Amino acid sequence: MAAQMDSPPTRLMRLVQLGQVEEAMRADSIWQCVSCQTCSTRCPKEVDCAGVMDALRQLAFERGTVSPAQRRTVIFQKTFLDNVRRYGRLNELELIALFKGETFLRGRAVGVLFEDAGLAPKLQRRKKLHLVGERVKDRGVVERIFERTMNGGAQ
Repeated sequence: MAAQMDSPPTRLMRLVQLGQVEEAMRADSIWQCVSCQTCSTRCPKEVDCAGVMDALRQLAFERGTVSPAQRRTVIFQKTFLDNVRRYGRLNELELIALFKGETFLRGRAVGVLFEDAGLAPKLQRRKKLHLVGERVKDRGVVERIFERTMNGGAQ
């Protein structure tokens, strides 16, 4: 993804080193990062670049500096994580309904609610769309994972 970014990970790491976090948070690159860990693995200085990108996204979200172009990404991420936290695994239909509904409420046209509806029959024939979601048996494990994650890794 680095080739597609407005600022490559190396430049963003340098901005953070120089204390220019606000500028780094404004880069669309932090939202294009797919957290593949390639930059972290290849970094000769052993910097966790993917972790820094994640932190920049979190800061941008907390400070309300997410660009309008990236708001839909933030809505999806939040909806996805809320869904996984609730069920322990993905409940696809609820995710679709909540994401589309939230996107619609944030000013998109009514068409956003049904723009992907034509894909449902194809996905279901290929057994890629599950109409009934399942819950994991030990929801406590999932809750502990989220607790540790939200508390900065504290155990």
